[in-house]
Amino acid sequence: MYIQTMQLITTTELRTRSKELISALLAGESVELIHRSKIIGEVRPKKKEIKVFNANRIKKIVERMNFEPLSYSEIEKKYRKHIMDKYGKSISRHQ
Repeated sequence: MYIQTMQLITTTELRTRSKELISALLAGESVELIHRSKIIGEVRPKKKEIKVFNANRIKKIVERMNFEPLSYSEIEKKYRKHIMDKYGKSISRHQ
């Protein structure tokens, strides 16, 4: 089976062959752009940057923020106060 690869595209074909251009870019191919019988540029797929999670970096950021340690009961009290301030007494603990 022959698979046609897109290597050239004219500026007027950008509208009509955009689906083919997108599929070529997703396949990792680069396509040369032609305007008035001259190659004026190249359309290349963007390289994916893999972001690595760095736990030590996050830990340093949290330490710089200088959060005070809270117990679960203190967290519960602050949460309840926030909910009461936001919604009033119409919110009950048990439904």
